[in-house]
Amino acid sequence: MHAMSNDHAPVQADLLDLPPLVDTADALAELVSDLREQPWLAVDTEFLRERTYYAQLCLIQVATPTGRVACVDPLGALDLSPLWAVLADPAITKVFHAAAQDVEVLLQASGAVPEPLFDTQIAAALSGLGDQVGYARLVEARLGVTLDKSASRADWSQRPLEPELLRYAGDDVRYLAELYPALRDELAARKRLAWLEEDFARLADPETYANPPAEAWRRVRGHHQLDGAGRGLLQALAAWREEAAAAADRPRGWLVRDELLLEIARRRPRNAQRLNKLRGSNKLDAATRETLLARVNATLDNPPAQWPTVAARPQLEAAGEAAVDALMAVARLAADEAGVSIASLTARKELERLVAGETDLPVLQGWRGELVGRRLRAWLAGEIALVGRDGGATLA
Repeated sequence: MHAMSNDHAPVQADLLDLPPLVDTADALAELVSDLREQPWLAVDTEFLRERTYYAQLCLIQVATPTGRVACVDPLGALDLSPLWAVLADPAITKVFHAAAQDVEVLLQASGAVPEPLFDTQIAAALSGLGDQVGYARLVEARLGVTLDKSASRADWSQRPLEPELLRYAGDDVRYLAELYPALRDELAARKRLAWLEEDFARLADPETYANPPAEAWRRVRGHHQLDGAGRGLLQALAAWREEAAAAADRPRGWLVRDELLLEIARRRPRNAQRLNKLRGSNKLDAATRETLLARVNATLDNPPAQWPTVAARPQLEAAGEAAVDALMAVARLAADEAGVSIASLTARKELERLVAGETDLPVLQGWRGELVGRRLRAWLAGEIALVGRDGGATLA
């Protein structure tokens, strides 16, 4: 990655030095010895999963508070257990941006979640920088550095790594190490660090990355349109596909595409003649066809006592929809007052559930409850009003 900035000449000078590729036991031992002494580390990964079920970890980048940047090569015969121990060390905070995918890949590779962790994307939302802000945008907004993302689709499994790829990879932690202290200190000064604890705890929970086959059907787009029997059939088919894809280490869609799974659940073909009429079925091999038909017939012949369910969206009358509109306005005012993104507080679907009478909702709990939940309850109870004033809206 190349960085260009007229206002950060010292940073530009640093970029002349490529981060080293750590690919020997001696180099790793020296790096780990340094990492163990640090209070926090900026961490990122490069991985591929276009041709596999499991992500292939191709590079691990780290940066320290002292400005050191290094890239560790996991593709050779290097024993990475010393690095895994550092990433699991509870005395060292691991800093990521948009941590979920990196944490999932590192959990798969090392068997443990890097913790404690800090996610600058989540922190940025509480600093008024918008919800799910991208790394390049955050670096530009806070550091005035424009990052070149032209290598974002590179094949990181290829060796040797070209210098521009090493520079790109290094930049993903180099600037992260600059961003973290400022974001942390800003949120600490505003007494908002505690707000992050719940989200960070979720990211550090291995169960967050669990992928039970019985739940795979919920990720198939369009499953809400199916009836009970259709959901039961989709559940059986998606569970089989999940297990088969994991066993073969191939992408799910290479076995059966989502669209075909959904159509089978809708049409429920019991024989090859009917299956062959479905769009996309001609791409299936004979073994997959037989397996799908066997699953269809077994599931339809022996339906479970209760088909899987989906959470129904509340059906509100006009007055209820108007109440949701008002609650969204209350939430927007609270977000603006606090300088955070509305998406970090709540969403319309959640407020529809609140109007429908549900109370076990994130917007009513923790820091969100303090910031906006109390006001939402107060508006619903008629204790405060949303009024127009000077061409805008306010609470009274």
